[in-house]
Amino acid sequence: MNTERTDPDYGKALMGVFDGPLSRRAVLRRGLVGAAGLWLADALPLGATALTPQPKAKAVIQIWMWGGPCHLDTFDPKPEAGSDYTGPLNRPIKTNVPGIRISELMPGLAKQADKYSILRGMTHGVFAHETASYMVQTGRKPGGRDVFPCVGAVVSLHKGYGAGYQGLIPPYVVLTQPQGRFSEAGFLGSRYKPFATGGDPGRKQFLVEGVVAPGMTSAQQNRRRDFLHDLDALNQALPGHPQLEALNRCEDQAYSLIVGDAGKVFDPTQESDSLRDRYGRNTFGQSCLVARRLVEQGVPYITINYKGWDTHKGHFPIMRRKLPELDKGFSTLLQDLSDRGLLESTIVWWGGEFGRKPKVQWEPPWNGGRGHYGHVFSSVVAGGGFQGGQVLGASDAKGEFVKDRPIYQWDLIRSMYELLGIDPAATLPHPQGKVVHLSPTAEEGYEIGGSLKEIM
Repeated sequence: MNTERTDPDYGKALMGVFDGPLSRRAVLRRGLVGAAGLWLADALPLGATALTPQPKAKAVIQIWMWGGPCHLDTFDPKPEAGSDYTGPLNRPIKTNVPGIRISELMPGLAKQADKYSILRGMTHGVFAHETASYMVQTGRKPGGRDVFPCVGAVVSLHKGYGAGYQGLIPPYVVLTQPQGRFSEAGFLGSRYKPFATGGDPGRKQFLVEGVVAPGMTSAQQNRRRDFLHDLDALNQALPGHPQLEALNRCEDQAYSLIVGDAGKVFDPTQESDSLRDRYGRNTFGQSCLVARRLVEQGVPYITINYKGWDTHKGHFPIMRRKLPELDKGFSTLLQDLSDRGLLESTIVWWGGEFGRKPKVQWEPPWNGGRGHYGHVFSSVVAGGGFQGGQVLGASDAKGEFVKDRPIYQWDLIRSMYELLGIDPAATLPHPQGKVVHLSPTAEEGYEIGGSLKEIM
């Protein structure tokens, strides 16, 4: 039986309709059908405008702090607020930019503050993971009939295969697990969903779904391929058929990724041991290293899904473990990108769906935990046209509300689109033909603060 030609994923790949995580076979069909021009056979869809802004950025690395990091314990410390707010983390440290202090557990990032800007006035007022994640990732309010695409899907639309991208690696990659809080592609459809690698780059072998098979050598992969060809009666019966030839070219490119040099982009062991040590020998640190490698290969959007920040209980012991890990990976990523001349063309966007309660919940059952908090929180941006060494917006004395320059998520996303050369006034292809702009407007009921021109 010819499984390569008759499996269910085959037909779905031609139509671009996958609903869940991609299987190994699906990568052969979907991720690399695109490389042959079948994934996005058209150019930018009707309704999308030309890229009118002059781009400064070519790529985005998004560090998604799944669960929501506490602003007081990271980039907006409030030591004067007292122990009910700071807990034991009450000694923030100076950075290499005068006047800016950050967490005592982030000395590496303190030395890199000239490379990033802190957005201390982020706000949306939502306290639920799903709706807050949706707002922060899409720049749209929840509710209504439309499910909007996240930033990565929009960048894939404008910078992916339909816009001249030629890479074998899909244009939107998530390291390592899908976020799971929302539909990343929204109404754009599943062809704009990210390729989630699975696996763990911090382990001895990074088992990328559809690219690296455990215990399989390249020679074994090629022998399996030869065996499948021997069973392929359709190709034998119709030699030279145009559609079959197109699929065969896709297969050639798929195997170039699996057993050739292209797939090595996911292999952190290609880097020196000293650099790997600097990033940190853990999932997050090595994900940062792989993200840098993907940027070097021209992948326009990479999300690092960094879990473990939903700290309702035992918050401070978790911070003493997680913050040094964050510090090492994030600070090395910034320095490495800078050293290679990539930071000026790569936006690094750090943040989660919200912050955490400024006042520590000492009472049982929380025992020093922090709950969800959406009134004010912090994000960080670097590179790609964003200035470094700046603070935009401010929270009040206890970090409970915005004091100065509220920043809405749609304003931040609009700014990133502008730096990427994507016109925020462009329209998105809607399945029902609605006129939908990339960025919302005041006429749609949004409070608009405008692009972040102060740091652009």
